[in-house]
Amino acid sequence: MNENNGQQPPTAGFPSAGLSDADVFAHCLTDDGLARLESLLDSGRYEVRAPEQAALLCVAWLRRAGAGDAAAVLVEELRPFASEVRFAPYPAERPVPAPDAVHRLTVGEAAGALARRGPRPAVEAQREALTVWRPFEDALLGHWLRVEADPASVTREEGAALLARYRELAAAHTRCTGHLNPKSNAAALRHGLEETVAGRELSPRLAGRVRHAVASMVARRGLPGSAEHTRLRREQARQAALPAHHHLAALVLHRLAPLDVGRGAPDAEALTGPVTAEEAQHTGLPAGTAVPASVRAAVVAASGAPLETLLELGAVPSAEVLAELAARLIPGHTALGYADESLRRLMAALYGAPTQRYPLWWNREHHARISGSPWVRAVAPWGDDPVDQARSTLRMLAEVCVRAFPGSGPPNLLVLVLAALVRQAELPVRLAAEPFADAYSGMATPEVLAAAQAAAELLHGTVYERYHGIDYAAVRDLVVAGDRYGFVRLCAARAGQPGLSLATDPAVMEQARILTASLLAALVRDVGISPRDGWDDLARGAFTAAVRRGATDRDVASAWRQLVFHLSLCAADEQARVLAWIEDRAARLPARAAKRVAGPLARLRVAVP
Repeated sequence: MNENNGQQPPTAGFPSAGLSDADVFAHCLTDDGLARLESLLDSGRYEVRAPEQAALLCVAWLRRAGAGDAAAVLVEELRPFASEVRFAPYPAERPVPAPDAVHRLTVGEAAGALARRGPRPAVEAQREALTVWRPFEDALLGHWLRVEADPASVTREEGAALLARYRELAAAHTRCTGHLNPKSNAAALRHGLEETVAGRELSPRLAGRVRHAVASMVARRGLPGSAEHTRLRREQARQAALPAHHHLAALVLHRLAPLDVGRGAPDAEALTGPVTAEEAQHTGLPAGTAVPASVRAAVVAASGAPLETLLELGAVPSAEVLAELAARLIPGHTALGYADESLRRLMAALYGAPTQRYPLWWNREHHARISGSPWVRAVAPWGDDPVDQARSTLRMLAEVCVRAFPGSGPPNLLVLVLAALVRQAELPVRLAAEPFADAYSGMATPEVLAAAQAAAELLHGTVYERYHGIDYAAVRDLVVAGDRYGFVRLCAARAGQPGLSLATDPAVMEQARILTASLLAALVRDVGISPRDGWDDLARGAFTAAVRRGATDRDVASAWRQLVFHLSLCAADEQARVLAWIEDRAARLPARAAKRVAGPLARLRVAVP
């Protein structure tokens, strides 16, 4: 597939493979080389495999921006290393992704998932039942109906032919085993047929079974050829003719084939659209057939798009998946502070490039190393303050997590990423990741005390404090005194487990989550998150998460803790409205689900003034 749209190929005018790094450097500084670098900047058809491979693109951008002196200074800084380091990018067939685009899976990973899709035994057995065994059962039934109506009109040879057909079908079609059930109606008719073909008279018991089978099959589906029976068989034939999911997976896999396996999919809708007329000719699949949701899911997970788009597509099903995406999001958001589109795209590719020394790009030293490189410093005047940009990214990620998953606290991986962003943002905030205590000393970490202090200052006197029976004044005293052992003892006492460890005991750890409000208080007080739809909407979302089907006891406890937190930040009149809404929904729940939340709801009524 050619995506150049009439432009020159990416390799045109670029030094061919095999040249030394010094020769590539020299060529890129010629008029032709600089023109080609500017063309790459415009098209985005380049690949930066290491941060230093963006350096000459920065030179070309500076030169075009009228900053020739800065470009010349940068060239002289790079020249002593030109024989040892490649400072040029590699041409690519497709543009680098947009700065704010992120994907959960790569195209290659999605393709692998589709390639593993084989026939589903249960589905294929059902298809065989509808296309092979139901028509044979109709033939068996029709034979016995003729026998009942006029025995003399039915020959023994006709019965023998039916039995021979059965043996052929049983040998060729082995997915469906229902016909082997000796208690089935079809087995009764077949057994009776075997006896009559052999010239033996049916025993009273077998004759009764045959009569019962005929009557039962007619009552259930109607007489063969009747309108009722014809409609049923027509619908079953339609279902059986639907393409198997693994055939549609193979079609989507073919659509993915031209794409870069290391990137996200550019357009999930186009890749998972119905079978086209041209595809129908090549594959035999009916034109217009929709791709099933199970096949679409793999491509949606590989969609390369802004985070909000991925949320709308359902490609981010949990806070844990969001945490996995967070690290990939940050390079692009770091680059969003650059006003020029080509420079913004270049910086996103640069910050997202892997390095052997710092494989986790969000490592503080790695980020500082890139920001301190000569080529990034040279273009820095055209970008925002990186500290401000880090703060913006921090708020965005925290708000998305709270808004999209109101019943889940930030998972540990996301806390680690947010903590790294806090350092880049130069904020005096300490976010506590689990474990909350040192495994050797048993003392609570300083970060846990900081989170507890934020919760004490934000939630003192609120519904949250009353609901959980917390004395936040006492918690604040522990924090001010720096009593890390005292905090552990408080958590253990609240859990009814004196002497157990905050580092290992689930009940004690849960009390630490309650006292710190799962870090949400720190995100509100110190990071400044403010959900756009309001805290009341998040409280309703948390209740929905608490009562969803399949929720575990731990899920319910976490969602309810989030619910009480969100409700505590609502105004008094909003709290009353949300509580009324919750009680209305709780009254409509099935008995088991209603019983599960009855106790927490009763305590919430007491806590809400």
